[in-house]
Amino acid sequence: MEDSLSMILIQRIAFIAVVAYVFSQTQAFRFVYKEHTSYKEKTVLTLIFSAISIAGTYLGIPIEGAIANVRDMGSIVAGLLGGPLVGIATGLISGIHRISMGGFTALQCGIATILGGILAGYIHSKMKPKNPDWITGVITGVGVIIFSMLLILVFSKPFESAFSLVAQVIIPMSLANALGIGVFMIIVQNAKEHQTRIAALQTHRALRIANAALPYFRQGGLTAWSAQKVATTILMMTSAAAVAITDCKQVLAHAGLGNDHHCPGGPPLTAVTKSCLSSGCMMVAQTAAEIGCNHADCPLKSAVIVPLFCRDDIAGTLKIYYAAEDAMTSLDNEFAQGLGQLFSTQLELANLQQKAELATVAELNALRAQINPHFLFNALNTIVSLCRTDSEQARNLIIELSEFFRRSLKSSRDFITLQEELQQVDSYLTLEKARFGDRLSVIKKIDAKVENIQIPSFTLQPLVENAVKHGLLSRANGGTITISAEQAGSVVEIQVEDDGQGIPQEDMKQIFEHGFGKGAGVGLTNVNERLKNIYGQQYAIRIDSVEGKGTIIYVTIPLHSKDKDGVA
Repeated sequence: MEDSLSMILIQRIAFIAVVAYVFSQTQAFRFVYKEHTSYKEKTVLTLIFSAISIAGTYLGIPIEGAIANVRDMGSIVAGLLGGPLVGIATGLISGIHRISMGGFTALQCGIATILGGILAGYIHSKMKPKNPDWITGVITGVGVIIFSMLLILVFSKPFESAFSLVAQVIIPMSLANALGIGVFMIIVQNAKEHQTRIAALQTHRALRIANAALPYFRQGGLTAWSAQKVATTILMMTSAAAVAITDCKQVLAHAGLGNDHHCPGGPPLTAVTKSCLSSGCMMVAQTAAEIGCNHADCPLKSAVIVPLFCRDDIAGTLKIYYAAEDAMTSLDNEFAQGLGQLFSTQLELANLQQKAELATVAELNALRAQINPHFLFNALNTIVSLCRTDSEQARNLIIELSEFFRRSLKSSRDFITLQEELQQVDSYLTLEKARFGDRLSVIKKIDAKVENIQIPSFTLQPLVENAVKHGLLSRANGGTITISAEQAGSVVEIQVEDDGQGIPQEDMKQIFEHGFGKGAGVGLTNVNERLKNIYGQQYAIRIDSVEGKGTIIYVTIPLHSKDKDGVA
């Protein structure tokens, strides 16, 4: 009898395995491994495990007025996987159900089932954040069965019948429940690991796509050009039938099926896209009707539409289409949502970069327009004074002044050659030498090999002007400015040196914040910040100054720098 009972109960394990597999494919399976579950989700788990536990009762084998069953498996698995609340609720439902069926062991078995759910829930809470494994489940199941057998022996009457029942069912029921719990938890755990592997692959794919898309968004944000590049990239790297990207008003790009009527430049056609734009929430359409395309022969049957944000504002949508209905799994939806979040971050970064570039351009324009009025007035006064005594020199100075302003204000290029920059410096120094005469000497040591390297415009003239104004102007005898440039490995070293009054040591720390004293302007600070923005922190200006002896300013330009067509 015991052998046949064992075989029948063990056969029930096949049913349990099927139930476990089906459960692992449902949406409710995800609730088991969520860090925090809502009461609604706990209720769903309770109903599922209660149904499994009650089914275990009905699948039991009547014997001597009792039922040999696998009921306790449901309440124990509920507690171990779902936590205390789910375990207790499942134990109560299935335990009360067993009591309602009657029999001389009904109360004892029902109580054991309830206590099994409570115990499993307690174990779950103690093992957090780690989930209980199948070994823990087997030990718990055997313990609960033994406890229920003890209750039957102690409280069931007559004792002889209780003893006879326990002797027949204790081993088969312990074995069946233990195996059932172990099988159930192993299947669920394997399904979890499988989904984790798939999720990892999806994450890796999303990162690869985002990495491939970054250069396109970086070159202009969300535009028709960048959107088409990104949509094509996603289409090539996924199993989607089509990929589309919109802004808030029009379709920017569509790659794949349906491109005959989902045309870039037109307004979004599908109702689900309009809903996504208005709500700012991800929308999932599992049928063509839910997509809501007004084209009768549209081949797109299901889709996930994810909003794209720039900061807190909706910038557009990412739409991933499939050619079959119900083609998307929860992992596909999570993949699309993650990709949308990555793209939103990239759009925000691109927006910040554009703002930084615009700010840099504004600073450069301000620097160009900031030609010191005192310099202009002094140059004009010098020219006026020469008009009567040396009209030819006055004429030449007017030409130099016009050339200086022409180069300063007319040029729209952000990068020029070192030779062109030195011509600007020459125009400036010609005007200054007309004022200072022999008090200002200029020495240039320029390696011919570096004359054609590209440097940010308006880099050297502000440095030379600072040397004249703050280094030599206050000295009765003036001094000498030496400009040198030569290649040093993979960089070009440029130096602007004066033998003027130097910089007091206590002023060195403040120099880039406040310039060379009151009224110095932002020339040096602007040059320094632009060099750092273009080439990196390591290319900041360096200063070596000794009070009373002079100052050297070092500028380093990498030979292989970023695209010279970019913004300086």
